[in-house]
Amino acid sequence: MSKMQLDIVTPEKKVYSNEVDMVLTRAAEGDIGILPKHAPLVSPLKPTVVRIKNDGQELRLAIGGGFLEVRPEQVTILAESAELAGDIDFERALAAKERAEERLEKNSEIDRTRAELALNRAVNRINVTKM
Repeated sequence: MSKMQLDIVTPEKKVYSNEVDMVLTRAAEGDIGILPKHAPLVSPLKPTVVRIKNDGQELRLAIGGGFLEVRPEQVTILAESAELAGDIDFERALAAKERAEERLEKNSEIDRTRAELALNRAVNRINVTKM
């Protein structure tokens, strides 16, 4: 089976770089599975899970939003944040979720938007650790 290059980059660092068999994630229009020789595509990403399949193994990352670029032999994810499932502190993510839920109970429009984004990121991180 052919492979494709996957690079996941945040403003701080390159989080992942390797040749892989398949990438699964949720793009703007819905779930997508990317195999080598996929048609070119660019899509925004909300906080989501990226599943990487390679040589019978699966690796999961929590992405805090960004952009996905697909070319026939390469996939690049430019992410606001990215964490490998094993690097996520479950208790810290749970505490962030609870703080965001508390802020959502208040009705300030600015705080509401920020709290919704924080809640989405926290839930995504929790989900990655449970998969």
